[in-house]
Amino acid sequence: MKKIQIIRNTILIMIISFLSSCTDLEPVWYDKVTPETFYKTKEEIYSAMGRPFTHFDWFLGDKWISQECTADQFVVLTKGVNFGGDFERMQHSDWDANSGWVTGGWTGATMGITLCLDVIGDLEKIDYNAIGLTEADRQDHTSQLKTLMAYFYMRGLDWYGGMPIYRSIDEKDLKPRNTDEETFNFIDSLLTDAIPKLPVISWDNSQGQTISRGAAAAIKAELYFNAQSYIGEDMFTECAKICEDIINGVYGEYELSSTWYGPHSFDNNKSKELLWLTPSERNKLQYNSFYMYAFHYHSTSYMYFGNETLGGAMNATSIQPSRKPTGEIYTEFKLGKAYEKFNDKDLRKKPYKYKGNGAYEGMFIVGDFKTPEGNVINGFEEYKDRPLVFVDYVGRMSQVGSATYPTVGSLHSTVKDGEENSGVRLVKVPIPTSSDVNLTWGADRPIIRLAEIYYMLAECKWRAGDKASAASLINAVRKRNFENEVDPDPVTAANLDKYRFVDEWGIEFLGEGRRRTDLIRWGMFVTENWWDHNASNDKRLNRYPLPSSALSGNNLLEQNP
Repeated sequence: MKKIQIIRNTILIMIISFLSSCTDLEPVWYDKVTPETFYKTKEEIYSAMGRPFTHFDWFLGDKWISQECTADQFVVLTKGVNFGGDFERMQHSDWDANSGWVTGGWTGATMGITLCLDVIGDLEKIDYNAIGLTEADRQDHTSQLKTLMAYFYMRGLDWYGGMPIYRSIDEKDLKPRNTDEETFNFIDSLLTDAIPKLPVISWDNSQGQTISRGAAAAIKAELYFNAQSYIGEDMFTECAKICEDIINGVYGEYELSSTWYGPHSFDNNKSKELLWLTPSERNKLQYNSFYMYAFHYHSTSYMYFGNETLGGAMNATSIQPSRKPTGEIYTEFKLGKAYEKFNDKDLRKKPYKYKGNGAYEGMFIVGDFKTPEGNVINGFEEYKDRPLVFVDYVGRMSQVGSATYPTVGSLHSTVKDGEENSGVRLVKVPIPTSSDVNLTWGADRPIIRLAEIYYMLAECKWRAGDKASAASLINAVRKRNFENEVDPDPVTAANLDKYRFVDEWGIEFLGEGRRRTDLIRWGMFVTENWWDHNASNDKRLNRYPLPSSALSGNNLLEQNP
């Protein structure tokens, strides 16, 4: 990796001494300001710490694409002249070292690491007592940044394998990649050092950007959870111990929300299910990057969402289809088919509807496309001047009856055959109408939920042969998704095979940026078919290639096979 040099706060200061008895001005020139002299207040320290976290918020967008659009649940369909290219290659595992999100993931991770190191280096030089802070505060601040750096390294390990390890911003020389094991152990050491120095979460205040002890412990559990994929070592027992400790309150007070929408709602910063989140508020670091990609052009203004502040949308990302154009559910493959995997009685399966005062129901756009008042919304492209109906299949239905597609049965269903209404859309982050405009983008972005800890522990139990305990842990989460907590299809020791388990991960965490990693851990990413995707059986594809730009910038780096 070519060392990313962060432009330090280098400024030119001219101090002019005014002497009452003299008219000569003698300028004194300085070429830089050091951390010891620059940081004078608590606010300046918190501002410096904020930079790696704002980068992290941006980085999560590339993470989502890498994790979801290359797997079995989401797709960016080619719609006429729109999209195609890299998006089609994602669906077919045909990426290369110049693919945009491959480059973006490497740049985002390495830049995040450098930003963390830069601020840590500054904080270590500051006299905390002089500005009203303590040594414990310093340890808290640097431990948060070390934890964030560990997360960036873990994502790099997940995507590319071994990363060049830097321990200080003062290391100037280019470095080769460390091994997978060395990178894994370095991440582990960062977290081991940070966890006891981090605060236990306080529910008296908004979590904001604070990384708590529980969040760092959860990252460590995730590292161990995927150790088999990362370094070929089974560490499910170690993961299970951390998960049990988190659930039992060793790292702070957490509890599952009683409703499915609790960890996603407008006031989810108060949800004790969230171990880590990034804050969002209207016009302040808005969590809305998904909006532009996921929704139809007519979602904005006074149309579907009825909110004139939303801006334009690209009608790109949708859920991969469960059905053929003829209406039959695909039986040729087991993965994917995400919308159909939700039980019909699941409260989440309803079409999204904002009900006012922060209340809403459902989390999908499917079926008739109407305004909040119930008025029909017409299409823009294939269905121009005709009512839009969002469907759980892909096919050029608007061309049925033509010489190309004389019947519905003659339609193709591939990533190339999208129309403007193809694919169900996910609304996991609620959007209000203009009647509650101040709630717009008020839902914070969940990074780690307690439900994830339950599912990790359940998988560890399953792998240890305790399927009954695994089922119980999953059902503890599932029950809130049904009226009066009556689950018509609970998990049991008898029905919990590997496909049901992978389905449960996909249902609960649909669209939360983890799907590729889950499929790799289960050995399914390169061995299973899904919609318009044939298994490659090429384990090399479990890692992305290093970007061409990284290799050209550092000749010590070696490409993945």
